[in-house]
Amino acid sequence: VERNIEIMGEAINRILKANPEFQLTNAKAIINTRNRVIHGYDSVTTEFLWSLIMKHIPALKNDVENILTNK
Repeated sequence: VERNIEIMGEAINRILKANPEFQLTNAKAIINTRNRVIHGYDSVTTEFLWSLIMKHIPALKNDVENILTNK
């Protein structure tokens, strides 16, 4: 799970560097979460990861699907 969060955050970071106008809800929060997972080992709890899985990842999936559908 942690590795996938790192990959998603890095991908979004690269997209924003290539296209700063790219519209993705919570893009900065996703990048910040990636940084927290990579650099803040002691602050990443199982509860934190579970909340991402249950709340935030499904919302991100919906946002990405909407972007792809409306392209």
